[in-house]
Amino acid sequence: MKILQKLKLSKKLLRELDYGTIIFAICIVIFGCINIYSATNKNYGTKLVKMQIMWFIVSIAVMYVLLVFDYMLIENYAVIIYWAGVALLIYGDVFGTVVNGARSWINVGIGTLQPSEFAKIGMIIMLAKKLDEMEGKINEPKNLLTLMFYVAVPMILIIIQPDMGMTMVSFFIVLGIFYCIGLNQKVVIGGLTSVLLLIVGVWNSPIMKPYWKGRLTSFLHPEDYAQTSGLQVIQSKLAIGSGGIFGGGFGKGVQFNSVPENHTDFIFAVLAEEWGLIGALVLLLLYGLLIYRLIKIAKESKDIFGTVLCVGFISNLLFSIMQNMGMTMGLMPITGITLPFMSYGGSSLLTSFMALGLVLNVGMRRKKINF
Repeated sequence: MKILQKLKLSKKLLRELDYGTIIFAICIVIFGCINIYSATNKNYGTKLVKMQIMWFIVSIAVMYVLLVFDYMLIENYAVIIYWAGVALLIYGDVFGTVVNGARSWINVGIGTLQPSEFAKIGMIIMLAKKLDEMEGKINEPKNLLTLMFYVAVPMILIIIQPDMGMTMVSFFIVLGIFYCIGLNQKVVIGGLTSVLLLIVGVWNSPIMKPYWKGRLTSFLHPEDYAQTSGLQVIQSKLAIGSGGIFGGGFGKGVQFNSVPENHTDFIFAVLAEEWGLIGALVLLLLYGLLIYRLIKIAKESKDIFGTVLCVGFISNLLFSIMQNMGMTMGLMPITGITLPFMSYGGSSLLTSFMALGLVLNVGMRRKKINF
């Protein structure tokens, strides 16, 4: 009973909770489950959608627990959270399961977990802690080097897998945080130049396997790779195009069955074929409303730590949406990035709600509450 009492949120805190944000996120998850069922029921029945619902329930429970504790307490454990994420990455790099050419998954018996998803949250929390301690003085050389160290460790381990999608996500998270906190533009330009040189180096190194090169470049001319890495893009574009304005209707899609990974990375192709342009616009509206409310929370945060937590998650959300939808339409390279709250996958859903819980926590405690 004492434990349950400790896990109870006060009425004053509940009044500060942004219920709209939770509703928008849940609506996206429900929309995702409907499309996951449509994409998988032919081969798996209700198995995968039940798994997704189970992960959704677990994710909501974890989010609630994160809301109970003041996010400032989380700052005290930032070092442990960060290095735990790094340890997971190291374990994955050595003992992980290879999926689609990348050793980026850990088998946990009932399924697999993607350590980079958890390391990503740890990195955001650590950057938030350090910037709070530095009082936001990011342009001091010593401070910037310290931050870059905490960025480099997980990113190098992710590159080794190699998981180019998560590397890109991590990069844009850091870019978003550094830009919003006021990093000098000359440093930003210099950093981007360094990243381009690093990309060239990695591209021409043994780390970058031919399989990944094909996936990253085939979107430019998918017809030239129609039997290999370009097949996914071609089939996805056919599915999206066949949806038209109003779509074929739930359960009536045909083209998406030819799209590999249609319930994970390419869930948007399923949605577009069955729900059409209208369905896609509804999803974009939900994402837009969700991001708008998250930005509002970030602006109202009472401290740098809270602001950086929010900005990190918003950057992750924005880039993941842009990259995922873009690759399904042949506008971006195929990187294996899931569509947040929509795609099938326990790690993605759990970490998305964990991050959402942290942002909501910041919003709940944006002002001092007197008891």
